[in-house]
Formats: sequence, C-alpha cells, structure tokens
Amino acid sequence: MPRVDVNPKLLHWACDRSGRSWEYLYRRFPKLEQWETGESKPTFKQLEDFAQATYTPIGYFFLSEPPAEKLPISDLRTLENKRIEHPSPDLLHTLYICQRRQAWYRDYAQSVGQDKLGYIGSLTSDFPPEQAAEQIRQSLDFDLKARQDCRSWSEALRYFIAQAENLGILVMISGVVGNNNNRPLDPEEFRGFALSDDLAPLVFINGKDTKAAQIFTLAHEIAHLWIGESTLSDAGPASWPSDRIENWCNVVAAEFLVPMQELQEAISENESLADEKVDELAQKFKVSTLVVLRRLFDLGYITREEFQEAYPGELSRLKRLSKSGGGNYYLTQEVRASRRFVRALVTSTLEGGTMYRDAFKLLGIKKTQTFSSLSSGIQ
Repeated sequence: MPRVDVNPKLLHWACDRSGRSWEYLYRRFPKLEQWETGESKPTFKQLEDFAQATYTPIGYFFLSEPPAEKLPISDLRTLENKRIEHPSPDLLHTLYICQRRQAWYRDYAQSVGQDKLGYIGSLTSDFPPEQAAEQIRQSLDFDLKARQDCRSWSEALRYFIAQAENLGILVMISGVVGNNNNRPLDPEEFRGFALSDDLAPLVFINGKDTKAAQIFTLAHEIAHLWIGESTLSDAGPASWPSDRIENWCNVVAAEFLVPMQELQEAISENESLADEKVDELAQKFKVSTLVVLRRLFDLGYITREEFQEAYPGELSRLKRLSKSGGGNYYLTQEVRASRRFVRALVTSTLEGGTMYRDAFKLLGIKKTQTFSSLSSGIQ
C-alpha cells in the first residue's frame, strides 16, 4: 500500500497546534511515534484521519516546513500585556466560517439592492467615547428603559441582538466550532471579533462566556464597527488594554451599557456599596456585576485594589450561575449563524439563487430534512 512521505516536524507541529492531548493522539494512532521518528510512514487514508483528528488542512502535510499561520484580521488580544502569538485551529476555523458567511451575505445584499450602511466607519477613535456611546445607543434603540423591560440578562441579550440585526449587523453567537459540539471554544483565548463591512458587518461572540459578559462583548465589537475596524478582541470590564483603539472600544462599551450620569443618579449620597447594592445596579442596567464594579471604579467609588480583589470571586459566581442545558436545535442554529443571515440564505436557496449544496456548507448541515425544518421555523 502506498505511503506518504511527510516531514516528521509537520506531524509534531500538528499535534501541538491541535491542543489535543498526546495521550489521546498516541492511543488513536498507534504508529504515530514511528511516523515522527521516520521509522515508518502513514498511508494516505491514515494521514487523512490524522488531519481530521488534529483539525489540520491535509494540504499542510505536503509542505516542507510547518506554515506560519496568521490571523486574517488584526489581533488586539493580550495576555498579561503581551500579544498572543499562536491562534488555535478552533479560532481560525471559526474566523474562516464567518468570513465565508459574510462574503455570501455581501453578494446577496448587492443582488437585492441593499444600501450601504452609513454608520460603518462613521467615527474615529478620537471621537469622545461618551458621545460615541450615545450615538450607538440611539441607533440601536437600546437605552436603559428598553433594558429595564427585560426580565433577565438572557432576555436583554436577545433584545440587544435583535436590535443590532435590525440595523443590518449579522450577530453570531456560538460556543463551538461550526456545529461541532466536540470542539468547544475557549473564552480565555478570545471573547469575540468584528468583521467590518458596509453591506455585511458581522460580530461573533464566544457563546461559552456568561450571558452578561456576552452583552459587554457585543457592545465592544459594535464599537469596532462604528470606526470600521475588523479585529479580534479580548474585551472585558477587567481589562486595561494598552492598545489605544481597544481601550476606546472598552470605554465606549462601558458607557453605552452603564452611562456615568445615570449610574451617579442611581446611587444616593453616602450610600453603602455592599453586594446587595451592586446586584441591584446590575439588575437595573441589565449588565454583569463585573461591569458595575468597573464603572464604580471609573467613578472613584472604589479603588483599583478593591476592584481587583472583588473581580475573581464575582467572576466565578457568574460562571456558576450561567450554566444551563441545551435548547431547541433550530433556534440555536439561528443564534449560531445569525437570524438575519439564515433568513436570507433560506430565501435565496428556496428561490433558486443559491444551490442547496452551498447553503448546507454555509450552515454546516448535511441533511435536507434539517434544512427544511430550519426554513419552516423562520418563515
């Protein structure tokens, strides 16, 4: 049986890159150690299986050296104020999926004569954050009164997404790569990203994060769209980004969600800021207590040391509260792929503008029955 001559360094690189345990890979591929030492070579079928197991494009194994993979958009993530150099295959695949969907939607928008979205790139990072937040708030109609009518963070997030999509933004929230529940995304690696476009702006939010954190990330990524930036972020109320643009978007997101003036009005003079008051403010503004704590620091009500001391414990508590079971697959699919995108794709496919094969690839599904059920659910 023909064998494939693969540079052992590529095999080792693929194992490291995948993030999977060596124990698992050695157990699944008993001859992997021999392939790495050059004692034996894999068959093409074995190489295909290995590529799938390590989330590696099979073409990479025919290179002479491991490729230097670069993100297709600017990367503003940091860990302890240092850039994160190596993106995981999960992150890369998620980006590529979103880029393909965005490209399709842009073509679709042009075909139906959609006007360009004037707010994309309408501001710069020199614009006062408070005024930027107010502009975005008015455009989205997502003010404090609208949020107070929501009963929970989840409901506020759904309303926020709906308002963003009504404005033409494709909002995709998923905690896995595509529809593969065996490939969870790591919020420690990234919280979200924005793909700016004047016909098909897209925001992706890591669904493994808490619902309250997702609200902040969505606000942060939308701020990137307002200045026309496509970028990968690690937005969060506890971060003090060294990058000027990332810091601007953080400030805009915080002001958008918890305006300083309204926060000051919600706190009586000499009032205690005990846990109960922080919870009350979080419920009032429909944000996480982490955002409230950050805004209290911004206003000078608590010190930076008090904020940093309270943050880890509160983060752990929110993570415990956010754990929940699965939901309806077809409703989940609309969230993962954007209701606006799914509706357009289904319409185009049923009208003959898009081949079923292409629609299935864009949605990450294989069965006609799944597509039919999905399409009936959104019409």
